[in-house]
Amino acid sequence: MSHKLFTPWTLRSITLRNRIVVAPMCQYSTPDGVAGDWHMVHLGSRAVGGAGLVMAEASAVSPEGRISPRDLGIWNDSQAEALAPIVRFMKKQGAVAAIQISHAGRKASTQAPFAGGAPIAPDAEQGWQPYGPSPLPFSPAHTVPEAMTAQDIEKVRKDFVAAAQRALHAGFEVLELHMAHGYLLHSFLSPISNHRDDAYGGSLENRMRLPLEITDAVRAVWPDHLPLWVRISATDWVPGGWDLEQSVALAKQLQARAVDVIDCSSGGMTPDAVIPAGPGFQTPFAQQIREQTGLPTVAVGLITEAMQAEHILLTEQADGIALARELLRNPYWPLHAARELGVDLPWPEQYDRAKLR
Repeated sequence: MSHKLFTPWTLRSITLRNRIVVAPMCQYSTPDGVAGDWHMVHLGSRAVGGAGLVMAEASAVSPEGRISPRDLGIWNDSQAEALAPIVRFMKKQGAVAAIQISHAGRKASTQAPFAGGAPIAPDAEQGWQPYGPSPLPFSPAHTVPEAMTAQDIEKVRKDFVAAAQRALHAGFEVLELHMAHGYLLHSFLSPISNHRDDAYGGSLENRMRLPLEITDAVRAVWPDHLPLWVRISATDWVPGGWDLEQSVALAKQLQARAVDVIDCSSGGMTPDAVIPAGPGFQTPFAQQIREQTGLPTVAVGLITEAMQAEHILLTEQADGIALARELLRNPYWPLHAARELGVDLPWPEQYDRAKLR
């Protein structure tokens, strides 16, 4: 029997040792956006655990692009330098090091979830003014964002480019643009949050304009031999919002701009969306985008079992499997999944005496 989960995956010049991806998961655990011991252990242990690619969490491209005051950042050189030794460690363990770069948009200036997750008013301690495509708050409790001006839009483009350059300097070999979960680029895409009447709003072409401009600008500085990924919310789960049909259209435009992988998530646009969450509930989005564009996709969302992941790959619903919560519960999930599937996956030599045989 084939075991596709543990076959290599080559993207441009980079080869993942298997198809297991550690999804970017915010840790809300930095002072001034600078990674430290927590990130070394958190990301490093998933690399030790056998994943093919380990992606650092959504990293803010500017201070105002943070979700919370304690978000990881990549808007200055000190932040990139702090990430470099973590990247080196992950590579030594055989994992490909990746990072997701992001701007929180209208969902910025909130407490970390484990601190309650409440919005922080702009005039409160540690608060700041969010902005987005239109002055429409994420929820009645959130601050009304300022509608972005042409100067704001130009700054965001430059911030994403500078973040990509810093990520390269830190040693990352895969870069992901965050266009999902209601954050800035997704908020430009969705007609729920984008009510602009200029070139960045209205038609699908206009709503895609800023995400595609940023993709072009980042791809121009991200080396040709390294892969560029994009995470999308394939649907808002809200009538009249962003949906799979528009996601396919976006994916085709991203493909024309030399994007290599679409990482298929969903939701995050409104707090009251009714999401039918269940095992593999987002996998059909990865399958449809893969089939309609030919682009490789990553499936994510309540994937917890080795045979479940293997089935998704064998039936060609996706090319990679991203796990989040399951890898928080068990950083060594890949090693256990290999044993379950009958694959002899090497363990770190330091742990070999405990290998399940």
